[in-house]
Parts: sequence; C-alpha cells; structure tokens
Amino acid sequence: MIKTIIFDFGDVFINLDKPAIQKELSLLGKISPPQIQEINIAYETGKLSTSECVNAFQTILTNATKKEIINAWNAILLDFPEHRLQFIRNLSISKKYTLILLSNTNELHIDWIKEHVSFYNIFKSCFNFFYLSHEIGLRKPDTSIFEFVLEQHQLNPLETLFIDDTKENTDSAKKLGIHVWNNNPKTEDITNLFTIKSNIF
Repeated sequence: MIKTIIFDFGDVFINLDKPAIQKELSLLGKISPPQIQEINIAYETGKLSTSECVNAFQTILTNATKKEIINAWNAILLDFPEHRLQFIRNLSISKKYTLILLSNTNELHIDWIKEHVSFYNIFKSCFNFFYLSHEIGLRKPDTSIFEFVLEQHQLNPLETLFIDDTKENTDSAKKLGIHVWNNNPKTEDITNLFTIKSNIF
C-alpha cells in the first residue's frame, strides 16, 4: 500500500520547454550542451549562486547581458495548468498520503515561478515536505537524494511512489525499491495518477 507520494515539479505540474535553454543561449553566442550542463548541475546543487551562474555564462557568451542570459535561462518555463493545482489540493485535503515535492531546480527558476504563478504559495502548502535541489545540495538522478528523503522521513520504499518525467531519475529511485511512474508529459497528466497507477494503490 502506498503511503507516501514524491512528485517532481517540471513537466509534472508546470509545463516545460526543455530545449529552450540551449536554443535561446545559442542565439547569444557559441555555447555547447556540455558547457550548459556543467553550469546547470553546479547551479542546481547550490554550488553556484545566481550571480556566479550568470557570470559563468557571461564568461562564455561575452557579448550577452545579464538580462539576456536570465531571459534565456527562464525560457524553459511555460504554464502551470490550474487543474493540476486542484488535483494536489484535493489530495492534500484528503490526508491519505504524505506528499513530498522533490525538484531539480534553482533560484532563478523558482523566483520566476513565484512571480508568474499566482498560486505558487497555495501549491507549496499542499505538500508535507518541499525539497528543491539547490537548497539541499542534492540532485536527481543521484541516488543520494532519494536516500536523503527516505532517511529523513523514515520511509519504506515499498510504500513510496516517485513520479518524474525523466527516466534516468525514476530508474535511480527504482534501484532503491521505490515504486515509480515515469510519466510522459505529452500524453499523460498527473491528474490521471490513480487511473494509470491503479495497480499499486
């Protein structure tokens, strides 16, 4: 029986355009995917501050302004459909499960969401625990981030479901015995959770 549900944020609740960062940064100058990924990982694990992240990009994209880089960085973020908010609110009100958010993210993205998603605080309040990678210094798919959550809340993996659109992340959680749903954001919606994963509830 599932007692705890761990949710990813991007492409589970808020829609993303994942290729947008590479596309928009490339319009500002020559930059490779490995260069972006290296900065991204450091930023998402809190090893770089926001100013250090922007400076790292400006070192490569020497003609780009701070604002241009930030706009390119935030281009990944799209809309947050309100029916998904209603879903998590109803789930929270039911008190049937411990609800945890576990997201690879960073200060710029969260600041953008706070500014553009009017119900962000309501959304956050639906969760018993809310973990952002840049705040805890851990990042998916490293198994250490799942071990941290399991140990922090004394969770039984067999009673825990983790939902994420990235297979690398769900594969990592699965190794620890956690039930997983690798959702496809193009064809599946979090609101259909109990239909799609009815076999484990």
